[in-house]
Amino acid sequence: MDYKSTLNLPQTNFPMKGDGPRREPEIQKFWASNKIYEKTLEKRKKANAERFLLHDGPPYLSSGNIHIGTALNKILKDIVVKYKTLTGFYSPYLPGFDCHGLPIESAISRERKKEGDKILSPLEIRNQCTEFVLKNKKLQEEKFERLGVLGDWEHAYMTIDPKFEAAQLRLFGEMVDKGYIYRGLKPVFWCATCQTALAEAEVEYVENHKSPSVYVSFKITKLSGIAKKLEKFKDLKIVIWTTTPWTIPGNMAICLNKDFEYAVIESKKFGYLLVAKDLSSQFCQKISEECKILETFSGKELEGSEYKHPLYRRESPVILGDHVTLETGTGCVHTAPGHGLEDFTVAQKYEIKVISPVDSKGLLTEEAGENLKGLYAHKGGNQKVIELLAQLGALIYQEDYYHSYPHCWRSKTPIMFRATEQWFCSVKDFRDKALSEIKKVTWVPKIGENRIYAMVESRTDWCISRQRVWGVPIPAFYCNGCNKEHLNKAIVEHVAKFVEEKGTNVWWELEAEKLLPNGYKCSCQNIKFKKETDIMDVWFDSGSTHYSVVDQNSDLFDKNQKGSPSEIYLEGSDQHRGWFQSSLLTSVAINGKAPYKTVLTHGFVLDENGRKMSKSMGNVIDPDKVIGEYGADILRLWVASIDYSSDMRIGQTMLKQLAEVYRNIRNTMRFILGNLYDYDLNNSETLYENLWNIDKYALHKLEEIKEEVTKAFEDYEFYRFYQILQNYCAVDLSAFYFDIVKDRLYAGKKSSRLAVQFVLKEILEALVPILCPVMPHLAEDIHRHLPLKFKKPVESVIFLNWPLLNNKFKNNKLNSDFLNLLSIRSDANNKLEALRKEGVIGKSVEAKLIINSDKTKGELLSEYRDELPMIFNVSKVELLETSDCRIEALLADGTKCPRCWKHSTEIGKHSKHSTICLPCAEAVEEDK
Repeated sequence: MDYKSTLNLPQTNFPMKGDGPRREPEIQKFWASNKIYEKTLEKRKKANAERFLLHDGPPYLSSGNIHIGTALNKILKDIVVKYKTLTGFYSPYLPGFDCHGLPIESAISRERKKEGDKILSPLEIRNQCTEFVLKNKKLQEEKFERLGVLGDWEHAYMTIDPKFEAAQLRLFGEMVDKGYIYRGLKPVFWCATCQTALAEAEVEYVENHKSPSVYVSFKITKLSGIAKKLEKFKDLKIVIWTTTPWTIPGNMAICLNKDFEYAVIESKKFGYLLVAKDLSSQFCQKISEECKILETFSGKELEGSEYKHPLYRRESPVILGDHVTLETGTGCVHTAPGHGLEDFTVAQKYEIKVISPVDSKGLLTEEAGENLKGLYAHKGGNQKVIELLAQLGALIYQEDYYHSYPHCWRSKTPIMFRATEQWFCSVKDFRDKALSEIKKVTWVPKIGENRIYAMVESRTDWCISRQRVWGVPIPAFYCNGCNKEHLNKAIVEHVAKFVEEKGTNVWWELEAEKLLPNGYKCSCQNIKFKKETDIMDVWFDSGSTHYSVVDQNSDLFDKNQKGSPSEIYLEGSDQHRGWFQSSLLTSVAINGKAPYKTVLTHGFVLDENGRKMSKSMGNVIDPDKVIGEYGADILRLWVASIDYSSDMRIGQTMLKQLAEVYRNIRNTMRFILGNLYDYDLNNSETLYENLWNIDKYALHKLEEIKEEVTKAFEDYEFYRFYQILQNYCAVDLSAFYFDIVKDRLYAGKKSSRLAVQFVLKEILEALVPILCPVMPHLAEDIHRHLPLKFKKPVESVIFLNWPLLNNKFKNNKLNSDFLNLLSIRSDANNKLEALRKEGVIGKSVEAKLIINSDKTKGELLSEYRDELPMIFNVSKVELLETSDCRIEALLADGTKCPRCWKHSTEIGKHSKHSTICLPCAEAVEEDK
């Protein structure tokens, strides 16, 4: 008889290879054509499920491509949303796209320059920008969907949507009405390359930037009453230190600290000089002299004295300020109110004129003098100022100075402070409330709280105006008669209605009078106005999404409670200064609370050697190429495998390892599917009490895995999920449970096989939804290939529920026993391996074990005596009680059964089956 036909070998059409690049798009097409996302939400809505909203921070549309960091971000969001959906929440995901801003406008300008076309009008620029972002939006959308990200892509929000722009204006109007918006002359971060003001969020500090450090003398021309005692020092000069010589033309004062002690020192080369006493020794070392202190006095005594500017005829005052320190320099601070916020603030106190002799391109103006006019401040301007000071004998010392210096994060060029008329949001009016709200938010990781708290605590008023055209206009007007500015909530609402109907292009299409309410007049009775030409900072666009998107969409806000915070915002750690902060400020301003309950941040992606990716180095990992080679699930598995709270690495070596892990997981699931081909859910009820101990232990382990994995997801620690799953599939299942129950599955009696199948069914029902958030394509593929008698009436894996814990399967005593048994098994395996190397056996099932043990271990082994051959995967186990504990491995007695391959002394004892062992013969007879 051919006994092979009597074996229950695995049967499944679930493919061994995932073939993600080819098969994943088919699964995604199934999700889209069957509206799986929409049906999932509808099911949760009908169940009146609790909302869990992850609000999408809109990626920027300066390109149609996505980089590996963007892919990481979208996958993390999708993992969270899928997990929350499976656990029963109503968790909608509305993707967004950030459409306005300088990079897009600059890209259009570059294209036109290449083609040599004429200068474009604002409307022409805006129309071309619109085409540009719509094209890129379509490209990015396709790439995000290819990652397996489910969401309402058909209605994805865009910051150029007229309804969005109108809502943004209405939020702005609320802030105007509360008095938080004002226009004023202030030094602001200015990018000469981009020719616009910048917000703090758009500034990054570059370490080891080289600047020219200069010490410059200013001749004192008048001493105040108390300081007249210093008149005896002929040609006394006050010395300042600066690393921005180009700002010296803007010098309007020198600031001292009233509490510091200052000194007159005598230099052989430069005469009498005035510096802070505590910095005099350091200063003298710079000029390589042993200077003598002649007299000391307080900063307060010199207040009101005057000095002459070395480059011009003007005289300026010596003033006092608390911002003056003794960290470096001379303790006498060069004060140019047009080029620094502290300088501006102290100058306002003394009613000192503000000049800023630099234009929008960073060129020194006529106000700086003919010798400097037209020079770029940071380069030629610095050099020429130093040259002129040297010629006039005012340059005391010069050296290169390396320090942290602000740069524009778009152009990567050094920025400058430049005093201009700008629109601001007065953060100080609600700063304390914002800081209080930060404390109420859960920050993951915790360090994020400290970062954003420090930023908000120290930030200045938010400069929200930009000197560009591609953005939402600031809806302010200026009277043609008296130049009075006009901005109030009613005006903003009137403009918002136009915008909601026609989009923001209407601002450039219509005359001012048509955009204002009918019959609007200035207090001077003039009825003619001109429009503001500045647009809003793009961070105001994205920072308003809690109102412009969430509060305008009944599918998103919480049970008709507008203004309710989203459950989570999830972005890169750079957004503490960007979207997290702008969203916080606008939400606190109008709602008095943060727009989020939890903020989760991730680091940046480096290559596998820990280097920053760059095209020049050739180490850029393109997500499209990864998906083309491995499939999206491998990329998603990478996201789950790393601790994203800090910077992460990716490379071919890692991806190959992950592909191997994926194959192991897939084969684990294939083994389960193959051995459940004949399992009938309706007619295969197995009582827990009837299970073997090894089966009960497998169920206990499953409960541990469910509990640990759920906690990992709840804590947003997906790398723990990866570690738990990988170890469970490779060690607990493949190397242990599966290995020792194959005989029962393939050759055992029906009741024994059913017991194992019951366990496999429980594992399958738990693992499929557990796999879904990270590897949805694999989970859907498994769901499609469930055995015919096993299928449940659900259309997609997304409709499943997260596995609940089953306390009936928890057995701590059994778990403790098996930990001890597995320790003995490990020792036994070493003995079996030695026997295998000697050539005595081929497989462990050909061996028998003699275990000598003390009373305690003996009692444990005796309790599980009937299952020991299976647990140790041998033909026989003999137990002996001795004082010493040792294990012997020998060739098993009897001959090898051709059906189960075990050695047995009972072959031929069954009358109908003379060539196989007795257990096999009984199993064959049972199946007849």
